[in-house]
Amino acid sequence: MTDTPNLREDSVLPITTETLFPATPSTHAPRILILYGSLRERSFARLSAEEAARILTRFGAEVRVFDPRGLPQVDTAEPDHPKVAELRDLVTWSEGMVWSSPERHGAMTGLMKSQIDWIPLSLGGVRPTQGKTLAVMQVCGGSQSFNTVNQLRILGRWMRLLTIPNQSSIARAWDEFDDAGRMTPSPFYNRIVDVMEELVKFTLLTRDIRDPLVDRYSERVESRAELSKRVNQAKAVGT
Repeated sequence: MTDTPNLREDSVLPITTETLFPATPSTHAPRILILYGSLRERSFARLSAEEAARILTRFGAEVRVFDPRGLPQVDTAEPDHPKVAELRDLVTWSEGMVWSSPERHGAMTGLMKSQIDWIPLSLGGVRPTQGKTLAVMQVCGGSQSFNTVNQLRILGRWMRLLTIPNQSSIARAWDEFDDAGRMTPSPFYNRIVDVMEELVKFTLLTRDIRDPLVDRYSERVESRAELSKRVNQAKAVGT
């Protein structure tokens, strides 16, 4: 059971606690970015996101909430557009994220997807989302559904985010907030507290090891193959 002839030995790295955990962990507050997917004046996705921000702050996190107003549709502007640049800078700054979207026609909103689409897989040679944590939330106009959080999980995996196990789905969201826009005490509120508590814990546990945590054998093999090709080409030119 130890015969692995198909493995590239030069691409196999040892997996040890020494390689995974830093001797001196970070001590600054976890940096969390929140995105929400609705522009309505009384947006329950935004109100839920604001409640999440308050809870995260209570747990010691540094929180920033991106305002999507003015964000252009994908491919209709250049990456240096002020709102696009603001979003990308915040994603780079963050160590974890919260995505909060309404469910519309059984799916996330176009605005939610557009924000995610503006986040590149690679930014200046750096993957801005890889190995960072993610919590997903949705609000429903009627009975409880999980369509949107399931979609957000798929996107989180595609963006190489570490999506935490817990999630929030608020049924009949219009009945869960008071006139001042604050969420009233309920099991739905308690679930958001659970999710934010878990997000902070996962962020603290993984932020210092996110690079080795998502370092992949297949990509190391590919990188070495590309390096070998470049070296051989250089040698050929030299001869």
